[in-house]
Amino acid sequence: MSKALLYTALATALAGAAVTPAATAAPPAPGFEKFQFCPYETPPLQEEGTACVHSVTSSGSFTIGTTTLPIDKAIVLQGGITGIQPSPLFDAVGAPTLNSPPGKVPGGLLGIVNPAPNWPLPLWQAFWSVVNSVNDVTATMEPVQTIQTDFGAALNPNWGGDPTAVRLALRVRLQNPFLGNSCYIGSAQNPVVVKLQTGTTAPPAPTAPISGSPGSLDFIQVGNDPYAYLQNTGNILVDNTFAVPAAKGCGNIALGLPILTQLLDSLVSGAVNLKVGLPSAAGKNQAILQGDTGIAAAAYVRDGSPYQ
Repeated sequence: MSKALLYTALATALAGAAVTPAATAAPPAPGFEKFQFCPYETPPLQEEGTACVHSVTSSGSFTIGTTTLPIDKAIVLQGGITGIQPSPLFDAVGAPTLNSPPGKVPGGLLGIVNPAPNWPLPLWQAFWSVVNSVNDVTATMEPVQTIQTDFGAALNPNWGGDPTAVRLALRVRLQNPFLGNSCYIGSAQNPVVVKLQTGTTAPPAPTAPISGSPGSLDFIQVGNDPYAYLQNTGNILVDNTFAVPAAKGCGNIALGLPILTQLLDSLVSGAVNLKVGLPSAAGKNQAILQGDTGIAAAAYVRDGSPYQ
């Protein structure tokens, strides 16, 4: 079946899925267990045409300034949508909507911090003490705004309109005993805004465009229904048009250093920014995410397919 026909069939299936009010919370229907955390019993998903989404990114990378973070642990994006047209992603129930495990930063503390000559001696001593004991640094993506989706654009990136499939407004949390618990790149007020697409990007010159891929599309059979839900395999979502703000809040006051908190933040955050190359302008950062996505009518997840 062609992608165009699959797209049309999916839209038709979602629009025609009958909705019956749920009296009490219940597990998903057999065969739809992967959508167990979808909010299929909440009011937004009680309407016809609504759907559950379960997307797993299994590989790729996230480049911020001069540092590239490999994706070596599965990132799960899940929740509910009003349809495959532009829609907010309604939060998952019982699990994170964006489950992004902490990833190791290459080089650890030495890879993202350059001790500066103007650092006070106690700060130098604390830095090398931590490097010699716990050099590892983890980075965790945290959404700070409602995630926006357009799975129609993901399945058909050349449709002629906005190609954004998933819009993520994020902050990236860096953690290490030296950096403390409030070291962030981006914030709720000034997030890293990534507009992922499966088509070809248009970054500012002289950065070259990169291309994603819609992947392959198939319907998954559940019971006797050969078209129970859509499985999009091997999709590649990309963006190299986003800017990244400077890191702030770095430096662990719990180390008990004789340095004012504001000065500690300035010295340590400044060292992170110098090493990583932050702030980083649009075109100098890149996200490449490869994975698989399942989309099912919310009514089917809740009640089962009527064609089983």
